[in-house]
Amino acid sequence: MCQNYGDAMAEHKNQSVPQARVDCTPENIEQGLAKLVLSLIELLRQLLERQAIRRMEGGSLSEPQIEEMGAALMKLESKIHELAEHFGLSPADLNLDLGPLGNLLEKPAVVEKGPDRK
Repeated sequence: MCQNYGDAMAEHKNQSVPQARVDCTPENIEQGLAKLVLSLIELLRQLLERQAIRRMEGGSLSEPQIEEMGAALMKLESKIHELAEHFGLSPADLNLDLGPLGNLLEKPAVVEKGPDRK
C-alpha cells in the first residue's frame, strides 16, 4: 500500500503546475540576487510614492516637505535604474511574474530620457 501511495504522490506531483527552476551558477547568481533586491526596493519606492501622494492630497505636508519628498523619491528611482543598468537589467526585468498572483509591480518602472540619460 505504501508503494501505491508513493506512486500516486509522484503522479500527482507530475501533474502539478511546473515550478520555475532557479539556475544558480557563478555567472548569474549576482544578477539574480540584484534582480530580486532591486525589485523589492522598486516595490517599496512605489508604495512610498503612493503614500506621499495621499499625504499631499490630504494636506498633511507643507510645500517644502512635498519638494523634499519628491526629490528623495526621484533620487531613489534614479539610483534603482542606475544599479539595474549596472547588473544588465532593464526596468521591465524588475517586474517579477508571481504566477497566478500577477506581476509584482502594479506599474512597471519607466526610464525617462533626459539630458543626463542616454
